[in-house]
Amino acid sequence: MNSSEPDITTHAPEEDIENEHQRSTVLGIDTGQASQIPESSFVEQIQVVNGDEREYQSPNGSSVDKNQVAIDSEHDFETPSVSSFDKSQGEIDGEASLTPDDSSVNKFDMEVVGEFECQSPDAVSVDVSGVGINIKGENDGYVAPKVGMEFESEDDAYKCYSVYAVLEGFSIRKDFVNKSRISGAVVSRRYTCYRQGYRPAKHTGNVRKSSRQETRTGCLAHMTIARQPNGKFRVTHFETKHNHEFVTPSTAHMLPSQKRLDFVQAVEADLANHPGMDGVPKLGMGFDSEDHAYKFYNTYAGQIGFSVRKDYVNRSKIDGAVASRRFTCFREGFRQKDKRDSNVKRPRKETRIGCFAQLVISRQPDGKYRVTHFEEKHNHELVAACRVRMLRSQKRPAVAQVMDDNLVSGCKIQPKSAIELLCRTVDNCKDLGYDPVDYKSKLPFRRMREMKEGEQERIRFYFQSKHLKNPSFFYAIQLDADGQIANVFWADAKMVVDYSDFGDVVCFDTTCRLYRDCRPFASFIGVNHHKQMVIFGAALLYDVTVESFKWLFQTFIQAMSGKKPKTFLTDDEATMTEAVGSVLPETHHRMCVWHVYQNGLKQLGDLFVGSGSFVSDLSCCFFDHEEEEDFINAWKAMLDVYGLWENEWLREIFECREKWAVAYGRHNFCADIKSALLRENFTANLKKYLKSDLDVLPFLKHLGKVVNDWHYKELEANYDMSQRMPRLMGDVILLKQARDTYTPEIFELFQLEYETCLNILVNQCTENGSLFVYKLSIYGQLREYTVTFNSADENVSCNCMKFEFMGVLCSHALKVLDYRNIKLLPTKYILKRWTKDARA
Repeated sequence: MNSSEPDITTHAPEEDIENEHQRSTVLGIDTGQASQIPESSFVEQIQVVNGDEREYQSPNGSSVDKNQVAIDSEHDFETPSVSSFDKSQGEIDGEASLTPDDSSVNKFDMEVVGEFECQSPDAVSVDVSGVGINIKGENDGYVAPKVGMEFESEDDAYKCYSVYAVLEGFSIRKDFVNKSRISGAVVSRRYTCYRQGYRPAKHTGNVRKSSRQETRTGCLAHMTIARQPNGKFRVTHFETKHNHEFVTPSTAHMLPSQKRLDFVQAVEADLANHPGMDGVPKLGMGFDSEDHAYKFYNTYAGQIGFSVRKDYVNRSKIDGAVASRRFTCFREGFRQKDKRDSNVKRPRKETRIGCFAQLVISRQPDGKYRVTHFEEKHNHELVAACRVRMLRSQKRPAVAQVMDDNLVSGCKIQPKSAIELLCRTVDNCKDLGYDPVDYKSKLPFRRMREMKEGEQERIRFYFQSKHLKNPSFFYAIQLDADGQIANVFWADAKMVVDYSDFGDVVCFDTTCRLYRDCRPFASFIGVNHHKQMVIFGAALLYDVTVESFKWLFQTFIQAMSGKKPKTFLTDDEATMTEAVGSVLPETHHRMCVWHVYQNGLKQLGDLFVGSGSFVSDLSCCFFDHEEEEDFINAWKAMLDVYGLWENEWLREIFECREKWAVAYGRHNFCADIKSALLRENFTANLKKYLKSDLDVLPFLKHLGKVVNDWHYKELEANYDMSQRMPRLMGDVILLKQARDTYTPEIFELFQLEYETCLNILVNQCTENGSLFVYKLSIYGQLREYTVTFNSADENVSCNCMKFEFMGVLCSHALKVLDYRNIKLLPTKYILKRWTKDARA
């Protein structure tokens, strides 16, 4: 050997990191990469000898269930040594070397490597064509390794031994390597069977249960090569005996060596053919950047129907760039148990079910990121195409309804041009048989409120354009005695569908009238099966007489195909009450407690500016008391504390309490709409756009965005409902039935009632034929509830009337059902509007 290389650097044994867990395999990780895998690790101190000076290194080898195979040769990923070495002297080609004394392998005349290295599959360049892999020799036949065989390079030797191992049925590992201290060139290297050596036993106590399984059996099979003076590498030792069985041909594809060869084959095919990306990931596929790979996989996921999560990442110690990355299905793994879960009232819903679908990319020497592992199969149902946009990785901002930019931006259209265009559009509408102007209901007098100049034309032009773009868009106009617009009502197709599903309870919201100088906006509002607010229609009312309200309510029912609500909630205005009685005589009409409360804040706000306690007490009187006695006592206490006995408004509103107070209307179904109104004040969200001195078109645009946001929230809730299940408080058949039937929001209410029923005592039971009357009370409380049960038809009713008011059985009724050994909820007590199939 050339005397210019007198010193040899000794490196510790290197090995492929292998795991027989059925998890991902990372191939070909780039130069200088630092592992950042959050798994348990164990450390073994490796003794390195350089001349007469000893150094100690503590490589941290990660024991992970993410299999990592064939890490690049200059990678800083460190794995614990499996062998103990003593200092010994050897000499190759005149160069001094340090030979290891392997505890399981005889001494060889070669140099000991002092720093760990891993080999990347991209270093392999072999002609492969699948399982039947051949290496062409002089006679175009397969050449098996043997002592004395020479190779042009270390890579050629590795290829030969790797293909030989695959055909035999085992995988190989790169063990130690000796490099020259001067040039860094490889002087000698040893390749071993992947089952060589033993895992150190002293560290197993610190390894978590999820660590990799034991694979090493102390196998002695190996091949050693050494560099010759002519620059070639010669096989100096070749051991063929193994102490374990080989894999079968059916499982040979799982060998790390075979995976490396498959990867090489895929890369060569990708480089040779340069196939266009057809949307399906393939092994060896290249990307210009990590972000490019993520976008490609996420697009594929959107087409298939799942969401993508970024899992672990390995970064280079040199420049911090991503060296390898794994993207997984969002349902990968399992949520770990947390001791804090017992203190959480509403724990997060379960989403992870151990899905193995994933894509692994690694940076190659050419700078490209290539797919080194792709698992296509999922262990769960995929999301339907109509719900894909609700997936977390597929989400996009909600798109507002399409509007003409010229209309929205305003006012560059001259009034004359607008009117001319309006005339043309009106004529077109008439040709189609649709005329929005209701001439029969024309007011006999002038409207009460004036419009800004040009506002009437803008309103008509806007709604005509909406109808032309979408003929299902409904709107109607009422004129006054002068032929001017008095009132406008409109509803799109989605609002009509919402009403058909959830129009049993409607709130006519006119709270904008409580704000000064606001546009006369009113809306018909309800709640869906997720207890979210939905809108059934909207109006601009420039006249608020009885005739106007009658026209509006009639037009609303007409737009909704004649279907009338069961419960109709309005403000406490006499004109509305008269109109409702005339148009909706069969509907139960009540004053909306939310409107009364808002009016109370307006009437009394000046008296108690900044008094948070008064607002709290007032809110408590209006919303928190379901029993008449409690309500009256709380009302009197509020009057005493704040000296309001002489307040005229409070006196008048108390006299008509039976029309609005919660305690007096529990026999009528209200879908708990007050909670939706409390949670989201619709008018307050529009307040800054409702100012009458502003142009009407920005208001209409913003209203469309708000409505679209509501629609989007329902889509999110539907998706969440299909992917996540609420946690059960216990293994109870009744709760399982309710969870499978109700939407998550309603199930949480039901489960709370069931939890309360566990603390209810049955104090008395009287029987009269098939009729049973139970007296119950909550443990530690004096109040008694009366529950009636008919054994003939299993009818149950409670005097708290929660089911009649909200549509969910109360805890008292559930207690009686359990007392009667009825373990499943009777279908008659499951309202379809609260179920997952409410829209079916």
